[in-house]
Amino acid sequence: MTDPETALPMLRRITSTGARLAIDDFGTGYSSLAYLQRFPLHGIKIDRSFVADMATREPSHAIVRSTVQLARSLGLNVVAEGIEDQQTADALRTIGCDLAQGYYFASPALAEEIDPLLRGSGGTIRGAE
Repeated sequence: MTDPETALPMLRRITSTGARLAIDDFGTGYSSLAYLQRFPLHGIKIDRSFVADMATREPSHAIVRSTVQLARSLGLNVVAEGIEDQQTADALRTIGCDLAQGYYFASPALAEEIDPLLRGSGGTIRGAE
């Protein structure tokens, strides 16, 4: 992302294969609003630094809400990172966030622990029993 002119043709080649692209940690580091209109993106992942306290701090809630609205108006999917409690999950649901990830839903797990869940054959994830 430090060289957008070089990245753009590569990203176009990647998406031409059917792959979907999202900006991770949106709102921090190298992410920029300009990328939303220049790159062939399908979504953004809102950084946990904004999501973590959005249920208790209005400035964080306003940033997340505005980011979700912006992404939706551009036809992008939104993933919120770092959900650790029901209150935050509810707040994200209320503002129309597409997807959420975090310890509230499940702890990180090994592929062999996830595979049975995805196949519908049972199993549990450590910390989510």
